[in-house]
Amino acid sequence: MRIQKKLALGLGALFALVAFLAILSGFYINRLSADTKNILVANYNSVSYSREMLLALDEGIWLPLIQQKFEAQLKRQKANITETNELEATERVNADFQQIKKNPADSQLVYQIRKDLAAIMLLNMRAIQRKSAIAGKTADNAIVWIAVSGTLCFMIAFTLLLNLPGAISNPIKTLTSSIRSITSKNYAERIYYNKADEFGDMARAFNTMAQKLEEYNNSNLARLMSEKQRIETLINNIHEPVIGLDETKKVIFINEEAARITNTRPADVLGKPVQDLAVSNDLIRMLIRDFFEPVTAHEPLKIYADNKESYFDKAIIPISIVPTGETEAHHLGDVIFLKNITPFKELDYAKTNFIATVSHELKTPISSIKMSAQLLENNRIGNLNAEQKELVESIHEDAARLLKITSELLNVTQLESGKLQLQPVLCRPEELIRKAVQINETAAASRNIHVEVRQPETLPFLKVDTDKTAWIFSNLISNAIRYSHENSPVTITIAAGKEHVLFTVKDQGQGIAPFYLDKIFDRYFRIPGSKKEGTGLGLSISKELIEAQGGSIAVHSEFGAGTEFVVTLPVADNS
Repeated sequence: MRIQKKLALGLGALFALVAFLAILSGFYINRLSADTKNILVANYNSVSYSREMLLALDEGIWLPLIQQKFEAQLKRQKANITETNELEATERVNADFQQIKKNPADSQLVYQIRKDLAAIMLLNMRAIQRKSAIAGKTADNAIVWIAVSGTLCFMIAFTLLLNLPGAISNPIKTLTSSIRSITSKNYAERIYYNKADEFGDMARAFNTMAQKLEEYNNSNLARLMSEKQRIETLINNIHEPVIGLDETKKVIFINEEAARITNTRPADVLGKPVQDLAVSNDLIRMLIRDFFEPVTAHEPLKIYADNKESYFDKAIIPISIVPTGETEAHHLGDVIFLKNITPFKELDYAKTNFIATVSHELKTPISSIKMSAQLLENNRIGNLNAEQKELVESIHEDAARLLKITSELLNVTQLESGKLQLQPVLCRPEELIRKAVQINETAAASRNIHVEVRQPETLPFLKVDTDKTAWIFSNLISNAIRYSHENSPVTITIAAGKEHVLFTVKDQGQGIAPFYLDKIFDRYFRIPGSKKEGTGLGLSISKELIEAQGGSIAVHSEFGAGTEFVVTLPVADNS
């Protein structure tokens, strides 16, 4: 039977029984109402009229007023005759009453009236008893029929409650479970439901779909295997190490290059958890460290490969897809990709050595030039005229600038090669600033720039390399003086916190355009169009030295209103 027909029959039968119960209840309620009303209207009123007439007899029938009262009740009784023999008794009462009006003192007539009124009351009392029995029987019948109908309705409703939800929900649950099995690529799943209803139709349609999916999957298996072999061949022919992991961190592929540098064989690692492999393989442990530790900026990996130290840049690529019909991405695994950057490292190393060599070699002739210029200024050799003195002063300035450039280049090469050794000692922040300000006093005075230092009375100690840190602040103050307008102030502010000391160097110069702010700490970067001298290395070196000491440096600038550099250094550990 169809589900729709089952629902229609079950709910229709329940509706019919409920309607029948309502009609039956209404019918018996109306009958009980009619029986009760018949008792009250007919018999009870007759008893009441007879009682009033008896009371009138007791009050004195010979009185005209009492006679009027008696006659009024008698008239009502004549209009309310409903029982057998009640009419004859009423007529006798009427005849006797007419006689009494003529002869009120006749006690025999009064006695006769009392007897007839008693007969009327007895007739109506018996009628009330009889009709009450009828009403009781009607009520009993009503209770029986309503109880039977209600019980039948309850049984049908209870049967529907037990069977109907399960008849609808169970096939749906079976279908839902089978659909989930199909989505898990279990195309052999079938629903065995042979009833001739809508769920049977749905089960047959589902089985047909599953069969076609199974056929389609089997027909494409060979093509998928071919594509898999093609991808494996492609991965093996990549000249960079590649390792693939599934969502449970098991190795699903590793190309020949990766197997070579990790000193493993693909057959030994495929299908195994990479954590287990990392226990006995240091390189694999290094490659998967980012999966289990917070990811931070890391240096290129140094690996012994190709009979030499090689450098690789590691990238972990997460693989996620959004399945058809869903909205959330599912993580399928990760790919570890190593890029061989050894040739670039070798070129960078050659460049660093070249710059270091050239810078070091230039220091000697530059020092000789400065010494020769100082000898020319000595009066023992001879007096110089005004033009010669200007030339000698120009030689001093150019030599100083060349010496500064070579020093910066040497610092860069030491930073790149890792040979720059910091020598941290305990020092006071105000001493670093005082030394940096003294270095730039002459440059500030030449442009009539006032350098103002604002600091609290007490400051905590720092543990830094005093020479390098003083050079950093000197470089910042020098830049502030160089790019400030004449007669403008340069403000240096020192503020202390619980864990850091904050240094601020602020000028009121032209400022830096917003689109250059993110490049200001890049090596060799100079703002286009700037006519000021410099190599573009000072800020880059300052940033690396500050960060090497656990601090930070930032720049804030409003174009046309000045620039502010903020340096943060950690307070020395009291322990």
